Amino acid sequence: MRIGLLGTGNVARALAHGWRAAGHDVLLGSRHPEERTGLGLPVAGLDATAAHAEVLVNATPGGVSVDLLRSIGAPALAGTLLIDVGVGLSDDFTALTHPNSSLGELIQEAFPLAPVVKTLCTMDSTTMTTPGELTEPGTVFLSGDDAEAKRTTGRLLTDLGWPKSSQLDIGGITTARGQEHFAFLFMGIAGGVGSHTFNIKVVTRPSADSP
Repeated sequence: MRIGLLGTGNVARALAHGWRAAGHDVLLGSRHPEERTGLGLPVAGLDATAAHAEVLVNATPGGVSVDLLRSIGAPALAGTLLIDVGVGLSDDFTALTHPNSSLGELIQEAFPLAPVVKTLCTMDSTTMTTPGELTEPGTVFLSGDDAEAKRTTGRLLTDLGWPKSSQLDIGGITTARGQEHFAFLFMGIAGGVGSHTFNIKVVTRPSADSP
């Protein structure tokens, strides 16, 4: 697939490398592509990246994501699957920029013709693309209102090393709040284990009728 990734930071680059290794055509989008050479990945302007993409990934700082997408324009995004991996945090990482909502919801509200799927925001960039290097399988969550968009996202997650057994669909785009608000627990766990490269795993009883 043609995958455009908005952003050129650690997350965007890790995902681009992961999907390119799986055979996808990737392109990073930047406001200043002429300043982002030497990344080992193709870079273009935001409009060109959106026009290139069958799937567009928001990997920009959550506090500016909606405005950045608006600069591209709703007509350019209509009909394009938009995978959102961003989290809006204050500069000192002590507050959410969307404390009573989620970035995923705000993007879906602003661009109703672009199905939004929230995923991969509960882990660092290393875990996103090499989940098999952890001591055991973890869980990656999907939130979104469009079933086909989630199926496509699930296939792209599989290409990054996430088997179907590790993917958990938790419901509509409103459930993106839980994923994003996990950021504070993530930081606490990172302090406790001394690393940002970890994941969580949902465990259940063997069956619903277990005592």
